Amino acid sequence: MDTPVLLDLQVPRTLDAWVRQFEAPPWRGANVEGWLFEGPDARRAAEQRLRAAGVRARLRSAYKPLVHSFLEDVDCARLVAVHLTYPAPAHAAPRRFLLEAYPLAGLLPAGCTLQCTPGGEDLHYQLDLTYGSGERVEARVFAPNRVHTDHLGSTQLSPTGWLRTGAPQGGGAALDGPQATDCEQLFDHAVRTVQQHPWPVQEPYFERLDLRVDLPGIELPLAVGHECISLAEALHEDLYFSLLEVFQRHSGRAASDRRLQPGQIVPDVRHGAPAVRIALQPFAAQAQDRLGPPPEPLPGTPLERLAHPAHPQRIAAEMARLPGQRFAATSRQGRAVLGLYHRGPGAAVFISGGQHANETSGVVGALRAAQQLQAAGSAHFALIALENPDGYALHRELCVQHPRHMQHAARYSALGDDIEYREQAPLYERAAREQALALSGAQLHVNLHGYPAHEWTRPLTGYVPRGFGLWTIPKGFFLILRHRPGWQAEGRALLEQVCAALARVPGLSAYNARQMALYAQHAGELPFEQIQGFACTQSENPLPGPPVTLITEFPDETVADGDFRFAHTVQCAAVLAAVQAWQGLARPAAG
Repeated sequence: MDTPVLLDLQVPRTLDAWVRQFEAPPWRGANVEGWLFEGPDARRAAEQRLRAAGVRARLRSAYKPLVHSFLEDVDCARLVAVHLTYPAPAHAAPRRFLLEAYPLAGLLPAGCTLQCTPGGEDLHYQLDLTYGSGERVEARVFAPNRVHTDHLGSTQLSPTGWLRTGAPQGGGAALDGPQATDCEQLFDHAVRTVQQHPWPVQEPYFERLDLRVDLPGIELPLAVGHECISLAEALHEDLYFSLLEVFQRHSGRAASDRRLQPGQIVPDVRHGAPAVRIALQPFAAQAQDRLGPPPEPLPGTPLERLAHPAHPQRIAAEMARLPGQRFAATSRQGRAVLGLYHRGPGAAVFISGGQHANETSGVVGALRAAQQLQAAGSAHFALIALENPDGYALHRELCVQHPRHMQHAARYSALGDDIEYREQAPLYERAAREQALALSGAQLHVNLHGYPAHEWTRPLTGYVPRGFGLWTIPKGFFLILRHRPGWQAEGRALLEQVCAALARVPGLSAYNARQMALYAQHAGELPFEQIQGFACTQSENPLPGPPVTLITEFPDETVADGDFRFAHTVQCAAVLAAVQAWQGLARPAAG
C-alpha cells in the first residue's frame, strides 16, 4: 500500500540565495547586513565570498541574536559589568526578550554584574559594557522580529530573517525589512498543509504523521549547563506543539482539554538542504524497537550506575526480579505496560514513572526505589516503572539522530494523548494504572516526572512555548502536590517532610540554588512557594484517582552520564522519602 504523502517540497537555502544576490556587480562596494537562521561558520564563509566580490557583509543570527553577539563580538573574559536594556514591545510578554537573552548571565565571567532594565517598542538591545581596564562601550544589538497572525489566529511577534543594505549601484531601492527565510518557509508550508488537509471527524485521525524536515540550521553548545542553541530542536518543538494546536482546534475541544487523541505526531528534523516531507504512516511500517542491542549488558550495570535511559529489556528484567503480584495492560502499538503489586504491612503507595516518555530519569528512579523498599521488607506498594512504552520507543528512535534534544514528540502516547487524562475505552496504558490502584488501595500516588534540562523555545510562534511559559528554562528539582478536597493537611505535611529529606541529598540544594539564580535573572522570581530550597505547589484536584498525588519534576530531558545518575538518584530519594512520610499520614483503609 502506498504511503499517503501530504507534502514533498524543497526550498532554496536562504544563505546561498543571498550570496548569489549580492555577488552581482551592481552591489559591488555596498554594505550588507543580514540576519538569518544559520550557524556562525556558515555565516563567516558567506561573508568571505561576498568580500571577494567587493561587498562588505555582516551576517548575524536571527535566533537568539544577543547571545550570538556576546559569543561573536564581545570580549566577555574582560567584562566586569553589563547593563542591558531589553525590548519590551506590546506584542510580546514583558520579559520575552530577556528570556531570549538566556543564558547570558551564565556566560559572563565570575564577578561580572548583570543589570537588566525593560525598554520599549524598539527591537534593539541596548548595551553598556564595562571592562576591567575601566573602558566603557555602548552598543546596540538588533532583534529582528515580525508581527504576524499564527495558525490559531493569534497575533505573534516572532524572530525572522532581515536584510539591511544601501542602494545598489546604478539605481534600485535600499533594503531594510523582514525576509522569509528557508526555516520560516518550511515551517509555514508544513503547518498550512496539515491545517488544510481534510482530516476525518473521528479521533484518532491517523496512526502516525511523519514530518521529515531538513535545514542547515544551528547546533551550538554553550558553556552553561546543558544549554545548546539548536535550531533543529527548536523547530521540532514548534512543529509538534503547533500541530497539536491545529488538531485541538479541528477536534472542537477547548485549548485546555488534554484528552485529544489525534494519533502520533513525529517531527524528524535533521541537518541538510532545506526540504520538508509529510506522510501518513501505519505503525507497522516503523522499526521503533529494531535499534540494535541495549547500550549495557542485561542485567549489566547496576541501576544506580546507569548513565543513560534504561533499555526496555532492562526495565522488563528489573520488573521481573521484584517479587509480588503481576498485572499488565497493552499499549496502542501492542507493547506491554508492566505492573507489580507488592503487599506489605505498611500504608500502600502507588509509584509510577514514564507517563511522559521523554522524561526518563523517573523510570530508573522508580525501579531503584522499589528495589530498596522490597529489600526493607515492610513496604506496601504498586509499581509501574514505565507507563508509556510507545512514547519511550519513539524517544529511543528520535535520539538516534539527536540524543541531547528534548524530543517532546515522545511525551505523549501513540494515540497522541496524555495517559493521565484518558477517560474512555479502550483505556490501553491507562488500564494498568487503574489495576495498580484497585489492587493496592493506595491513597498516595508518587508520579515521577521530568522537564527540559535546557531552554525550551518555539521561535516561529512567539518564542515562548504557549501554555508552558513556566517551563521554558530550568529551575531545579521541584514538587507538585495535588489533593482531593479534605486532604489538604496530609498533602502539606507530606510536602514538608519530603523536602526536609531531600535537603539531605548530597549536592541537591546547591544544584537547585544555581538553577534558581539563573532562572531569576532571566525569568524573574519563581512564582512558587519554596520549602527548604525546593519550589513547591499545592492545589486541590477534584479529578478521580487517589486522594493525594505527589509529582516530582527533575530537569532530566537531554541529560546523560553523571547528570543522569544524579537525576535518578534524586528521583529515588523522593520516592523513599514520600513512602516513609506517608506511613504516619495515611488514613485507615475503608472496610
